Amino acid sequence: MRSSRLQFVLPLLALLVAAPAPAVESHPFSIHDMLAMKRIADPRVSPDGRSAAFTVRVTDLEANRGRTGIWLVDLASRAARQLTAGEANDSSPRWSPDGKSLFFLSTRGGSQQVWRLPLDGGEAVRVTGQPLDVDAFEPFPDGRSLLLAMAVLPGRTPEETKKALDAKAKAKSSGMLFDGLFVSHWDTWADGTRNHLFVADLPGGAVRDLMPAMNADAPSRPFGDLDETAIAPDGKTVVFAARDVGRSEAWSTNFDLFAVPSDGSAAPRKLTSNPAWDTQPRFSPDGKTLAYLAMSRPGYEADRFEIVVREGLSGAERKFTLRADDTRTGDRSPSDLLWSRDGKTLYTTAEHLGQKALFAVDAATGKARIVVGEGTVVSPQLAGGGQLLFGRHSLTSPVELFTVSAAGGPLEKVTGLNDAQLAAIRFGQPERFSFKGAKGDAVHGYLVKPVDFDPAKRYPVAFLIHGGPQGSFGNDFHYRWNPEFYAGAGYAAVMVDFHGSTGYGQAFTDAINGDWGGAPYEDLMKGLDHALAAWPFLDGGRVGALGASYGGYMVNWIAGKTDRFRCLVSHDGNLDERAAYFDTEELWFPEWEHGGTPWEKPAGYLKDNPVDLVKNWKTPTLVVHGMKDFRIPYTQGLSTFTALQRKGIPSRLLLFPDENHWVLKPQNSLLWHETVKEWLDRWLK
Repeated sequence: MRSSRLQFVLPLLALLVAAPAPAVESHPFSIHDMLAMKRIADPRVSPDGRSAAFTVRVTDLEANRGRTGIWLVDLASRAARQLTAGEANDSSPRWSPDGKSLFFLSTRGGSQQVWRLPLDGGEAVRVTGQPLDVDAFEPFPDGRSLLLAMAVLPGRTPEETKKALDAKAKAKSSGMLFDGLFVSHWDTWADGTRNHLFVADLPGGAVRDLMPAMNADAPSRPFGDLDETAIAPDGKTVVFAARDVGRSEAWSTNFDLFAVPSDGSAAPRKLTSNPAWDTQPRFSPDGKTLAYLAMSRPGYEADRFEIVVREGLSGAERKFTLRADDTRTGDRSPSDLLWSRDGKTLYTTAEHLGQKALFAVDAATGKARIVVGEGTVVSPQLAGGGQLLFGRHSLTSPVELFTVSAAGGPLEKVTGLNDAQLAAIRFGQPERFSFKGAKGDAVHGYLVKPVDFDPAKRYPVAFLIHGGPQGSFGNDFHYRWNPEFYAGAGYAAVMVDFHGSTGYGQAFTDAINGDWGGAPYEDLMKGLDHALAAWPFLDGGRVGALGASYGGYMVNWIAGKTDRFRCLVSHDGNLDERAAYFDTEELWFPEWEHGGTPWEKPAGYLKDNPVDLVKNWKTPTLVVHGMKDFRIPYTQGLSTFTALQRKGIPSRLLLFPDENHWVLKPQNSLLWHETVKEWLDRWLK
């Protein structure tokens, strides 16, 4: 396929859609700018459709933490005001059915509980007083009860759980005894608790566990929330997703849907028998139809979700594959579901050619159309007047709220909380490109030019490799791997969505299975070659490769395959795939990717294994790892650094004792970015 760089050049800076700002003294984008952004999330439209509540997280560098408060915006006037200061991390704003108050989560007073804020100027009042933290909640349609999520010991009340955990904490011995997996998950050691759903009657009534006998998590861990749960419009039934538990939990992706009466009069009953992943149940407005997302292949967490529409809880089903077009590669994997008010349309988001688009899907036929196609769309909501409210971010803007007609058309910007800061920042210009990659397939990527770009100069290159591996470096504003950070530091950033990336059809995503070091490596090298040939200002003699997770694995693989890079950065990456199997927690992932267990299918773990090419390593490498990363334990990073040191290769090791697979604390993020920049500057400048 002929290179089509010019046809893919996008006016991405126009995505800011901001009102003209007064002239201010500007500067190149930096890590300090990134940390200073106001992070908008979780918008919720009022019952009358006229306003929206949302959260805003700001970074407190002095306290080394984020502070989250609740804001309110009038959708007609665009006037926004802050409702809570965020000292106690107020989050999850949820409207009362009458629209006169907001429920929210807050840690004010100690533990995290649900509070209620009247919008007529009254003070916030706590409405739950549980002995355990309330992790998530949702009001029932009549406003008389709340659905709560709390981590309890199965079969025990919150009070009994609190007593048992306190007694364990006071014990003088520190040993942890386990009888099965999970021993740990993400960044937490297992303590026997499960996330259960409770109903709390208001005001201040007792709670009842809807799943007391289930040794299962609903919401799922480690990042589950009540998006995996649905309350029927009449409030009588709750549907939730939970994993098939038992001995196979650590190697199973079998999530099923369960239905339970909200009065607790019966045990949950299973609604689905699909051996793969079912999730995100959504009742139609009349309660007669249930939509949800379903995968088809057990054990594969990156399988394509399809939309399932079921009549009632147990009736006939229709299953749709979301399609961006009618071509073989046009299938997409939806990630949100939202019913229209008339129950005829489902709105969903999905990664699409380096964007995350908003789709409208006919609930009867499955025919889809794109409502918003550029940028990264998050958290769509129904607004008044036939409008949709959503968050959107891009390579040159953090999340702001927008509206669009449900029929499509121009976007209207609702918030501009970062406009003044953005006006003082100079960004690098992003451009999309495509080339013929492995297997003759079209492969896409992005270039971000250095800030204050001068075509007469030649620039060093930061070659960024995404993780997943089923992921994408697209048109989004990233708070850990942001290419504009490198552009602001005087580098050109190049990113390639190699075979295995999402948003280009499931066949393209599947292509990485069993071929981690094959087609993806070929795509990366061809993509870099294409960029160097297409943009003469890129200095091919000064290129550094950086990646995390699978990207860290790929950096370790690259170290043994080529010496074309001046330096490397390997963050939380595997060195030895066979040893990593026995160290990680979610076993379904390596078993799918490498074709089975290491003792049954050893060839899958020996193929493309970076440890076997250590003998070829020559390139200076910075190794970074979080010691609370149970997904890829820090021993893999330590092993990488040990090999580099033993071979006498210039290298550094940056360990974070208090970070997991990501670097989240503000001061740690500063250190990470400063260390990485120093490493690149040392070898590329």
